Amino acid sequence: MIKMLLAHEFKETTPNHRAEPVEIWKARKFIEEHSGEELSLTKVAKMVNMSSNHLSEKFKQVTGVNFVDYLAHIRFDKARELLQNTNLRVSEIAFAIGFQSLSQFNRVFKKLAGKSPTEYRDKISRRKKH
Repeated sequence: MIKMLLAHEFKETTPNHRAEPVEIWKARKFIEEHSGEELSLTKVAKMVNMSSNHLSEKFKQVTGVNFVDYLAHIRFDKARELLQNTNLRVSEIAFAIGFQSLSQFNRVFKKLAGKSPTEYRDKISRRKKH
């Protein structure tokens, strides 16, 4: 499973406790704020005034994960929250959090959670009843 560094973990793993480069901070903030939209590395790179290749390399170097995996984790966290706290259909959640297709959402969710979104919701519902 891919390990994504959270903000508090990031500080602990930065060599010599240097500050996160401002471009990467801005990129992560933009991704988090716009994760429900169609996002690409190119779009984020333009927002932080870097080339796509440079942002890709720097992003991986600083965060420990690549752009695609980082975005998938952000969306996955939002999906889990919606699956636990709403009665929205799985397809509505998939599109609301920025996936372009239901099959892509199901594939990413299963990869990260080890179960489908429906299985995840069913397990949460059973826990809440006990």
